[in-house]
Amino acid sequence: MLPQDPRLEARRAVQREPRRALAWILLSDAELDAGDARAGASAAQRALQLAPGHPEALARLGRAHWMLGDLRAAADSLRAASNNAPQHPGIAVWLGHVLEDIGEAEAASEAYARAHLLEPGNPLVAAYLLAWRRRLCDWRDVDRLSRQVRESVRRAQASVEPFAFLSEDASAAEQLQCARLRAAPIAAAIRPLPLPLPAAPADGELQIGFLSNGFGAHPTGLLVVAFLEALAAHAGIRAQLFALNPDDGSDIRRRLQACTRLHEVARMPHDRVAAAIRGAGIDVLFDLRGWGGGGAPEVLALRPAPVQVNWLAYPGTSGAPWIDCVLADAFVLPPPLAPHFSERVVRLPRCFQPSDTTRAIPAPRPRADYGLPERGVVFCCFNNSYKLNPASFARAMRVLDGVEDSVLWLLSGPGRSNERLREAARAAGVDPARLVFMDKQPQHEYLARLQLADLFLDTNPYNAHTTASDALWAGCPVLSRPGDTFAARVAGSLNHHLGMDAMNVGDDDAYVALAVALGREPARLQALREQLRVAKQASGLFDMAGFASDFAAAARAMASGT
Repeated sequence: MLPQDPRLEARRAVQREPRRALAWILLSDAELDAGDARAGASAAQRALQLAPGHPEALARLGRAHWMLGDLRAAADSLRAASNNAPQHPGIAVWLGHVLEDIGEAEAASEAYARAHLLEPGNPLVAAYLLAWRRRLCDWRDVDRLSRQVRESVRRAQASVEPFAFLSEDASAAEQLQCARLRAAPIAAAIRPLPLPLPAAPADGELQIGFLSNGFGAHPTGLLVVAFLEALAAHAGIRAQLFALNPDDGSDIRRRLQACTRLHEVARMPHDRVAAAIRGAGIDVLFDLRGWGGGGAPEVLALRPAPVQVNWLAYPGTSGAPWIDCVLADAFVLPPPLAPHFSERVVRLPRCFQPSDTTRAIPAPRPRADYGLPERGVVFCCFNNSYKLNPASFARAMRVLDGVEDSVLWLLSGPGRSNERLREAARAAGVDPARLVFMDKQPQHEYLARLQLADLFLDTNPYNAHTTASDALWAGCPVLSRPGDTFAARVAGSLNHHLGMDAMNVGDDDAYVALAVALGREPARLQALREQLRVAKQASGLFDMAGFASDFAAAARAMASGT
């Protein structure tokens, strides 16, 4: 039986009982779930007229403001909702989400902790608290919370966010189960478009679509822009972008608009986005967000294109019946891993991850300008703070302990995360002053700084991805320990396709030993950097014209079903 449209049912309910606040709250829910934030806000406001201060109505209004990008108004509504219903764990969770986005990191953690205290057995609430504590490097109870979340996934008890689950030390089979649990309610609730799907052209122009909220000064935009510029030179291929994010005015956005047809679909209801994709005649649609947050799985569940592909931004399986293929390479997704992917695996002959090879690398300023010592080895790890878990951090401290006068250069995290990492260093017997933190920088400034780093220390189980590519492009070698999941093999794939497999080691002891040896032997470290300089030119990793040719061939094969 096909699912009913919950919006139609909710609209009929308010017609029957227009003075009932709950009916308007349920309508707001339905509109928000459909991606129509303005209609959701209107329904919530009507509920508040009928029942002033109603916490459920305030919560929906906050969610609508959040979807519309008015984060301060969202926080105000959700704070009021929480004050009016202090024992409501769901409202506390939504408040936590908005507090994250407005930069009140520690307050967000407190909101999640309050929700967990109110409902300690709820694995979804536990997952939100766990993920945010990892971001804050607040490692209290993370092992216990992780066990609770993983057990709930194994028992199919909760639909937790697959992106956050990548940071857990879970198997590929667990990741597939997690993704399937997340996809199932969407698939059950959404009726695919009834119109017949267009056939792939036999000899005509192939229409390739890309759906993302990262078309701008965003890691996704940085990865794909040079590749899409190269793809524009291919006859018989037309790239169309469906931007879920508003124009940020960046140079990346302008370049993307110049080499593709870019459709502005930000903040549109899901059905209108799907209609735009269908109307553009897309043959193969690439989802460049997946479960990474800010995407639109409901749009893809509507089946706007005949072939839909998981690629690049979400490093794992979608677990979704609406995704047909995953685009990867043989290192990042080897044959033993394929049974744990719901999609048909299509492999490129080179690394699956492109890069912006047009970027200039400015000369850095003196070390002291960045808070670095004048002498000594600079190890770095510019991964997001949630990847720098206790095990990866302890391994890095072993490296510092083995290399006198070395420092570890890190990306500043939210809230008190820097302070907590310094406390963890002290507990490991390492002077906290040997941790140097860098705020997020514009791309050119970031690349300049990377040249002063001697060796990038990767993390597990969630590798460096874009950050590893950035480091290699700037001439900084990356040391990685590839794991057993896609997310744990991306940096390893970059090294492998550079021809630098020696930088992929098998265990933590080998990792520490190689990092310490390189740190103690300047000539060996310099030779490694020279090897990287040559490999950048000789390998195919940064050859975007070659990447575009391989990609075009893969897209044609997917369109034809071969």
